[in-house]
Order: sequence, then structure tokens, then C-alpha cells
Amino acid sequence: MKYDIVLLHAPSVHDFRKNSLLAGPISDVVPSSPVFEMYPIGLTSIADYLERYGLRVKIINIANRMLMNENFDVEKKLKKIQTKAFGIDLHWLPHAHGSIELAKIVKSLHPATPIIFGGLSATYYHKELIEYPFIDFVMRGDSTEKLMLLLMNMIDLGNTHYADIPNLTWKKDTEVGYNPLTFVPKDLDDIDVPGYRYTIRSVFKYKNFLDPLPYNGWLQYPNTALLTARGCTQNCLICGGSREAYDQNCNRNLLALRSPAKLIEDIQFISRFSRAPIFILHDLRQGGREYVDEFFSRLKKLNLKNEIVFELFQYADVDFFQKMNDSCAKYSIEITLETHDENIRRYNGKFSCTNEKVIDTLNFALKNGCKKIDLFFMVGIPGQTYQSAVENIDFCETIHLACNKDPRIFYFVAPLAPFLDPASPAFEHPEIHGYKRLCHTLEDHRKAITQPSWKHMLSYETKDMTRDDIVNSTYEAANKLNEFKLKYQLIDQAGYKDIKWKIEQSIAYIEKIDVLLSLPVEEQAGELEKIHREIVELNSYSICGKNELKWEVPKNYANFFSLALVGLEQLYVDYANKIRNQLQPKLRQQFKLEPEQRKLKA
Repeated sequence: MKYDIVLLHAPSVHDFRKNSLLAGPISDVVPSSPVFEMYPIGLTSIADYLERYGLRVKIINIANRMLMNENFDVEKKLKKIQTKAFGIDLHWLPHAHGSIELAKIVKSLHPATPIIFGGLSATYYHKELIEYPFIDFVMRGDSTEKLMLLLMNMIDLGNTHYADIPNLTWKKDTEVGYNPLTFVPKDLDDIDVPGYRYTIRSVFKYKNFLDPLPYNGWLQYPNTALLTARGCTQNCLICGGSREAYDQNCNRNLLALRSPAKLIEDIQFISRFSRAPIFILHDLRQGGREYVDEFFSRLKKLNLKNEIVFELFQYADVDFFQKMNDSCAKYSIEITLETHDENIRRYNGKFSCTNEKVIDTLNFALKNGCKKIDLFFMVGIPGQTYQSAVENIDFCETIHLACNKDPRIFYFVAPLAPFLDPASPAFEHPEIHGYKRLCHTLEDHRKAITQPSWKHMLSYETKDMTRDDIVNSTYEAANKLNEFKLKYQLIDQAGYKDIKWKIEQSIAYIEKIDVLLSLPVEEQAGELEKIHREIVELNSYSICGKNELKWEVPKNYANFFSLALVGLEQLYVDYANKIRNQLQPKLRQQFKLEPEQRKLKA
């Protein structure tokens, strides 16, 4: 089958199946594994948008295919593909090794086919990326759907006037261009993000449901998520998606919102094929009071069966939770509190209120029908000491008692790992915020992620904690949290013992790897290979229970009739797009940006 573009998602480290990497807890509190096989949702919005204009777009989650089958042959899979271009995401920096290695493989198999990179990290490091001989383009910014159509038009027509496309970094023979980053859409209503319609349609259209799976285990636990905005009103110091980071990296100084009407439309569509929870990414309140009121008013009319999971950035009053409870049958919330220390929270910008108000927020939620609260603490944030990191668990107990020992609150602790986010205030001004950056260039990060233990992957230290301190305080806090959960019967004895064993083994292997790294270089690989199988088991939920992040639902999917109907509808949409583009063959070529967004040669 021939495609116009194939979008690929790489594992964090390409040869993870052979390398002995003790990733430890770096992915314990996200849906994916340490391979970071969950691809960014922007891949689906790009695919959906391009297919509107008649392009054939395929997403292949290479990382997940490798995880699902240890015999999966990446080169064999890629060699068969016939396409006009390949796209590879480098959104999160932990993919610095895998994405580049994948590009190298693709170019060796398809030397004449252009390779396009995109994502927040690709945007930040675009000048380094374009220097690699196997990378042809880097599409910069946070909203590249329309720009990708322009580039694909040029590739299709053999047009090489790449300087006419905003946000594009390109090379042609010995010439390299860095076009101004001027395309920054003000709203998101003309795209589907994520593009779930595309994902469902592609399964039927391309007759393969394994390639586009979002992460390992999605078929058993099909969570979905909706993006409310690109950009952010908050300026958290360690976040690459903060207000300051978006301004610097994507030239975005205003929030681009998806309207409540569009969000509800997507929720309604998801509910037709899934019964699993739907995550609303970012705090709805960023859009303002009227935005929130309209969303909840529309949501209430759906009589939704799915649970909705809301993210909170700051204190919320009782009125907010009453609206949640009134608008949907089941809802949960997620809060990244980071620390018990009010001063550090205020400085860092996350939940900058008193501890009393934190507890009030939790109690308001619990008293107004909230089904589950995930509460996250972090090790390695600005101003935090070893002692402060461990004292987070004392605050967990304070919260638990103040909330009447309610078992609906789930407590987590995780390190800020493996890297500081590029473009975050802490990354840009490390000395001001108490950091020592150990990785600077893309190549630095590419080498760091392949280190044999997460201690040596860390791209930073702080003025208060060395790498050893960050690792040791993480495990001490995790042990203390494990004891706390057992004390209050939040986990059973078997779960407690499993986590305790994994923490003890992880600490032992951290020390063992340190010893092996002191050996001559030529001896290290062989010795590390001997412990590879043992390490793999420790990389899965090493400091928390594997089911603690899950929302239990009696049924994951809608009935077969509903699923089939959704699939047929999407095939009809694809057919209609195809007919439209046949009747208007120049539709793609005539596509232009809005006048205020054009500024092609600013």
C-alpha cells in the first residue's frame, strides 16, 4: 500500500531490548513504560488534518510494536513501506536517542525519501537536528497541522521553495534555512486534537489495529484524553509547557483554546466506542469562568457513562466541584502538588496556596461526589532538600487524617527525571533557580538516556541535592510512602511486599551498576548484559502499585454494533474526502494560511 506520509514514534532508546537500563521510577506515574511508547497526541491531529485533503497517512508506533513482540523486526517493517515522506516525533526529550536512531535506519532503507521531525523538543533543538545528514526538515511550533499540508504539497509537486513555509527548518543540498516562527494559531477549533476519528478510521482503512495503538496495554485499558489548549497560563519553573517556555520555544504568548462545544463533541464521539475514563488535559479554568460554565452546561446534557478525569493547577472552591458533580455521573481529579512546602510551591508556581487550602480543595472534592483523587509529589524541584523530599510523606499522613482517612485519595511520589525540560525557566536559568545543568546539547541528552541507571541519566543536580541525593531521597520517600499506605490499609500486604522488594532491589542494582561502571570500558558491556533480564522486571512500577493509577471500569468498550457503526461512518467520511478531492483536484494546492498567519517571509 502506498502512503503520502508515514508518522513514526520511536522508543526512548532504540535498542532497549538489548541494553541493560535501570530506568527505575522515571515512568511510574505516566501510562507508558520506561520505553515511553505513548506517542504525542499531535500525531493524530496531523494525520486527521492531512486526510481531510485526500492524503493517505499512516501512524506506526514502533516503540509499542517492539514492546508487544520481542521478535518484531523494525527494519523489515520499514523496508516494505512505500511513502512520499516520513515524519518522526521528538516531542519529549527522553526520545532523543530513539528518534534519531530511527531516522538513521529509515534513511538507510529509503535514501531518497525526506524525513521530517516535529515536536516541542525538536523545535528547541532544530538547529542541531538539521545538521544530521539523515534529517531533511524540522517543523517547529506547537500547531503544525496546516504547515505539514503545505510541506507535503511541495514534496508532492517537486517544489523546493521551502523558504515560503513559516516555522520550517530545512536544507537543500548545502543550503540550510531557518524560516521565521510566525504561524501561531489563536484557537484550535478547526482541528481535531487528538484525532480519534482518524485513529478509528485508520484501523478499518489500513486493516491494521496494532500499528496505531497509543501505548502498551491500551486494548485492555483504553484511556483517552482531550487537549483543552495549547500554551499555558501558569509559569511553573520546571515545565517545558509553561507560559515562558511556550513564549520562547513556540512564539506563543496567548492561550489557544479548544471551545467547549468542540470538547463536548469529542467527548460524545469517544463515548460511542469507549467506556474508559476520558482525561481533560490542563485545568479548564484557564479559559475563564464563562468557558467553564459553558463546558459543564453542555456536559450535563450528554448523560455520559464515561468517567471524566480533570486536572487542577490551583486551589478550587466548593462551587467548582458542585458543577463537576452536577454535570457528570462520575468524575475524578489529578493534582500535581509536588511538595508539602508552601514556600517552594509558591516559588515554583504549582498550587501556590496554603496547605490548609490544599486540604480544603480535597475535602470539597470528596464531599461532592469525586470518585478518585491522584495526588503527586516530586523529588528534585527547586529549593527542595533531601529532608524536605522525605517530609512529603508526613504531609500525606496529615492530608489523610484531615480527610477522614478517605481511601479515594491515592498518593504518589516520583523524581523529576530523567531530564529538565528544555525551554523551562529552570533549564534556561539554572543558576537563578538553584540547578546545575549536566546536559546542554541534544547530543548530551542522547548519550545520557543510554546510561545504565537512571541516576546517571539525570541531566541535573540542584544546589541542595546531588544525583546520589535525588536517587536516595526518592527511594527513602517511596519506602516511607509504602509504609504509610500499609498502615492505613491503602494497599494490602502483598502489594506492600512487592513494592518493598522492588525498592530494595533497585537500590542494590544502582550500587552494583556504579561498581560496574568503574571497570575498564571494554569490560562494562559484558557485565551489564549479565544483569539485563533481572533489571527489566524492576523497570515496571518500581515504587508504586501497578494498578494504583488505573480507574476500574466494568466494561472498556461500547457494544459491537456501536463500534461497527463508528467504523463505517469514518470510512464514509474518508470516501467523501476522496470524492471531494477528485472533484476539486487543486484543493490541496490552493490551500493557504489565513492572511494574518501567513507572513511567509517576515
